[in-house]
Amino acid sequence: MSLEALRNRLPEYAKDQKLNLGSLATEPVLTEQQRAGTFIASALASRNPHVIRAIVAEFGPKLSPEALNAAKAAASIMGMNNIYYRFTHLVHGDYAQMPAKLRMNVMAKPGVDKVDFELWSLAVSAINGCGMCMESHEKVVVQHGVSKEAVQAAVRIAAVVHAVAATLDGEDALA
Repeated sequence: MSLEALRNRLPEYAKDQKLNLGSLATEPVLTEQQRAGTFIASALASRNPHVIRAIVAEFGPKLSPEALNAAKAAASIMGMNNIYYRFTHLVHGDYAQMPAKLRMNVMAKPGVDKVDFELWSLAVSAINGCGMCMESHEKVVVQHGVSKEAVQAAVRIAAVVHAVAATLDGEDALA
């Protein structure tokens, strides 16, 4: 399935998402690798098989095998970290001072430029709603020279991909 086929699957009431998906696919503020990896990591975090297949088919060829693996790794590691750190942030108490005791080796050696991996982790954290992780990843990418506009673009991609997945999940449930 292509990105165009995915857009065509969206119902008329989701016309805004069709338009947003199309315009974000060529978002000029991000590098091609940043854009493609953000789409893929966001699709994986969305968990919708149609969205995942279409976005990986569209953007996977734009990434090296190492970058594709890193985008997948960002979705995977943040799936774990977002739950854990959201818990420590929301519950308060001593948990935030306790060692996590979770392996996170991929974050030290993601296989791509660290700033790209951090940007993808930020997008996934936005989908998963972990404020602590969003703040942490946003701080790192901005410190490494990523513009606020690029951060916003990555989060816009995450928001639209998630909205497309939610729309298709709803349509599948009603079918």
